[in-house]
Amino acid sequence: MRREPRIIPIGPGHLARTVAMHRRCSPQTLWSRYHRAMADPRTYVPTLLSRPGSVHLAALGATGRILAVGHLMPDHTAVEAALLVEDSWQGRGLGTRLLHHLGEHARAGGWATLYGLFRSGDERIDAMLRHAPAPVRRTEEGGAVTAWVPVHDLAAGLPVPRR
Repeated sequence: MRREPRIIPIGPGHLARTVAMHRRCSPQTLWSRYHRAMADPRTYVPTLLSRPGSVHLAALGATGRILAVGHLMPDHTAVEAALLVEDSWQGRGLGTRLLHHLGEHARAGGWATLYGLFRSGDERIDAMLRHAPAPVRRTEEGGAVTAWVPVHDLAAGLPVPRR
């Protein structure tokens, strides 16, 4: 029987495995997440994982390999959610599971609004947002889309996350 990846909190102690996951991602996947070409992940992942007040989650495979990461990063009055799923695991619901867990962390943290940034025309993110358990407001500017959702509405419509 195949076990589903489990979601765990991560931090600077998971640096090597998080960098390895980034290296397994295609340039297109990294572009979709960061909206620009990225250098060696050892140059930016340490800063990301040690950002004060942020929540970092990973989906671990049966061998302990990180397959996807999700981040919740406070930004004044709202909190940004960001996801990266390695190419071979895309389209299997892992990003949606991570987003559900991030929504629970946003609710527990008392945030009113959760938002995410993505490139216009990103079909995977569009599909995920179409299935969101709450209304999503979108604004588009210069090829970038910002999607906003009230945390209360998101958390109310979420199923209990699987561990």
